[in-house]
Amino acid sequence: MTELKKAGLIFISFSLLQGFVAALNCSSPTPESLLHALEKELFPKNILRPVKRFSDSVNVSMTMTVVGVLGVNEKQQTLTIFIWQVLEWHIDGLSWDEKECGTKRVSVPRENIWVPDITITEIIDEDKSPKFPYVYLHNTGLVIDDKPVRVVSSCQLVIYTFPFDVQNCTLTFASFLHFATDIKMFQGTTVAEILKDSLKVMYTRGEWELIDIKAAPNTLDIFEESFSELKYYLILRRNPNLYIVNLIIPSTFLSIVDLFSFLLPPEAVDRAAFKMTLILGYTVFLLMMNDLLPVTGNQTPLLNAYFLVSFALMVISLLETVFIMNIQFSSSNYSPVPPWLSVLVLRYIAIAVCLPPQKKSNRITVSLQPPSGAMKTSSRDLQSISGNTPPVKPPPEPALDELRKLSTDLMAIRQNIDNHFLGSKTSQEWHLIGIVIDRLLFGLYIIFIFISFTTILVLWYSSY
Repeated sequence: MTELKKAGLIFISFSLLQGFVAALNCSSPTPESLLHALEKELFPKNILRPVKRFSDSVNVSMTMTVVGVLGVNEKQQTLTIFIWQVLEWHIDGLSWDEKECGTKRVSVPRENIWVPDITITEIIDEDKSPKFPYVYLHNTGLVIDDKPVRVVSSCQLVIYTFPFDVQNCTLTFASFLHFATDIKMFQGTTVAEILKDSLKVMYTRGEWELIDIKAAPNTLDIFEESFSELKYYLILRRNPNLYIVNLIIPSTFLSIVDLFSFLLPPEAVDRAAFKMTLILGYTVFLLMMNDLLPVTGNQTPLLNAYFLVSFALMVISLLETVFIMNIQFSSSNYSPVPPWLSVLVLRYIAIAVCLPPQKKSNRITVSLQPPSGAMKTSSRDLQSISGNTPPVKPPPEPALDELRKLSTDLMAIRQNIDNHFLGSKTSQEWHLIGIVIDRLLFGLYIIFIFISFTTILVLWYSSY
């Protein structure tokens, strides 16, 4: 048995010196005759590369057609597509006469000839596509290996502009074992033809759309050796209509309703209850639509930030409404407004929110009550004025007592009026501060909605 193996190796080595295989001679133009010639010259050498010398390389031409984009998993960062892969290479020295053998091509079992071990570097799951056991063999020595491949590959997804994102996923075709000196990869057709054929045969019209394909040959240097590669770049664009209808438009409507709630007078309508209902509805909306949002640890989508800011503005507007209502009904119990706060809000911020600056009143309260010292005159002073004559005590009169009581009551009433005016001034300043803050938040809300709409429109336009 060992002698037979040695004889086989000697025969193969001798054949390599003359060429990998010799020209086939068919006794008749029948399949049996061609099969007999192939079994004699080609099939026994299926374990060797089809080259004349070991230093020669096999030039493998590769092309593909994207049949469908099955899905993109943002959480696992994977792309699932279905492609048609076509490999072409030549068997050195193989040929036969078409008239002599009866055909110019024949399908042969894959295991009977040498097939390059071309794989996709980014693939991370088993190929579950149907297996086809045959390849085409031409009378010029050309071998065509055409088969479908279901690819589950890794793809670094950038979802910052979700749902208006455009992804660039790479498919690298290369030999898993053979170096570049053994197998060299070449592009079979242009990327324009690949894109045209892919769009023609693509049967899936789902969430993702194939918009462009690019290709570039590459050489990977590793382990002090180099591997020949062929890289294809698939440019995919997400269809945002589903997310616009189910996410962006409802969220915008809720924000607009919350915006116009600032027009409700807080003294006549329970604005706080209305805003709390909006916050509750917005929370339920986000919980229901949570499955539509991408989940990944690399980046946070801009749309998530939009939802977060919208929710934060709703909460801030609710707190501001509570503050305004508290001012409306309890400002008379507040301490006077600090001067710095009054100047900042009533003069500067009021101008920024298009309200006339509020100035403090210049009214001066004049008290008609005489000084307490003037009311206290001793008897000695009266004696010095009228001489040594002792004063004569007038007889008590009921009218004088009533006037004194009336004077005391009037002084108390005036004191209460002064306190009321002082409290009204403090309450009025707090009320004006509340109006300015309410207008400020209303303006910030308008600016936020305008910037959000502009950003969404720009991202939507730039994705096409």
